[in-house]
Formats: sequence, structure tokens, C-alpha cells
Amino acid sequence: MELSGKVAVVTGSSSGVGEATAELLASLGVKVVINYVRGEAAAADIVARIEANGGTAHAVRADVRNDVECRALIAAAVDTYGGIDILVNNAGMTHFIDHADLEAVTDEVWDDIIGANLRGVFNCTRAAAPHMRKAGEGAVVNVASTAGQRGTGSSIPYVASKAGVIMITKSLARVLGPEIRINTIAPGFIEGRWLRKGQGDENYELAKDRLSSTAPLRGVATPETCADAIVALIERNIFVTGQTITVDGGASL
Repeated sequence: MELSGKVAVVTGSSSGVGEATAELLASLGVKVVINYVRGEAAAADIVARIEANGGTAHAVRADVRNDVECRALIAAAVDTYGGIDILVNNAGMTHFIDHADLEAVTDEVWDDIIGANLRGVFNCTRAAAPHMRKAGEGAVVNVASTAGQRGTGSSIPYVASKAGVIMITKSLARVLGPEIRINTIAPGFIEGRWLRKGQGDENYELAKDRLSSTAPLRGVATPETCADAIVALIERNIFVTGQTITVDGGASL
């Protein structure tokens, strides 16, 4: 896909992987919609940074757990830029709950995590698909996690949600082709404040040091290396759909 002049929506792009992806796409000539729920100031800063570097972007608040808001998010891209060619389903959340603590997993926890991490992927993709089909070409990339491959992670509902993303990617690939490709990346440990906050400084540093020394490629994933994988699936891998690319330096081998 030739990226210059294309339009992208990146959900959850006021920080982390979404932020890095939005900035990389913008640097390649893509008009980017920055999506946020609570990070209004951060989203505005990202838009300003993209514009200062000669790119095009604007921010739209939408909670991907809500189908009406997902449809409004996609409509905002179409109304502003005339269409949508790229969707990165990055928005997500978790509750950090020890897997053995079954009683801590409430209905509210399930609703939060599944709503943001899985239902949001479906909602946004469904909203974008007609516009991509009309254009004759589209690329969707979802952000899952090695938690969904290995059964380990911040909580059992998080694991289930990310496994669901991997499977829904396969299902959607069958019905969205030939016009639309849909793939997933599954990062492992990602350097940044999200994991640091959830794990605490000591556990975060221990895990980072362990993985940095044992992964075949050494080190851990960063928002930037995840963004590289996402953009590669959009721009270069034009005969790939329904697949999940693990981004963890080989740590899960």
C-alpha cells in the first residue's frame, strides 16, 4: 500500500504503542486520527508534534467499548479527510490481578477488559469496513499480546481478551477479503510506563532485566519496535491476512 495521502485511525493513540504508530504513519505522509478516552492533553500534544513536523492529524475522543462512539470515530475520519484506508486497533486496558485470585475477577472486570480489548476491535473494524471496501483497499492491524498465546499476563480476563483478538482476526480475514487485509501483532513485555505502573518499579525492572538477558535478540519490545511491525503489515505485506506476528525478540520461543 502506498501510504502517502492515506487516512488512518489509530485507537488508543495518546500514549505508548498507539502514539508511536500514529507518529510513524504521519511521518510517512498518512493523515492520522488520534483517538483517546481520557488523555485529551496528551492527544493534543501529539497532534501538535505531528503538525510541527509537517504532518496532518487531529484528535477525536471515543470509547471503543461503545459501538456508537466507534461509529462516530470512523465517521469523523471520513468527514474530515474523505475516507479511511488504515485502522490500527490498539486501544486496550487491563486489571492487574494474580491468576490465582479468582474471586477478584468480577463482572465489572470482565466487562472493562473484554469491552475495550475485544469488542472494541470488532466495533471499529465493522464501522470502517464499508468505507475501505468502497475505496477498494484497506488494512487493519490489531494489537494483541503474547498473553493471548501463552496464557500468562496481567489477569485471566486480559489473557482471554487477547486470545480473542487473535481468533477474531482469523474470522474477520475470511469475510473482509479481498479488499481488506487484517492482521495482528502480539507484543511481549513492552518498555514503558503502562507496565511499570501495573507491576511496580521493582517487579518491572526485574522482568525487564531477565528478558533483556535471555531473549535471543536481547532487550524487550518498545512502542517504536511495535510500531515498526504494525506499519510493515500495512505497507509491505500485501498478500498476508489473518496472521499474528509476535514481537518479543524471540522471548517466547
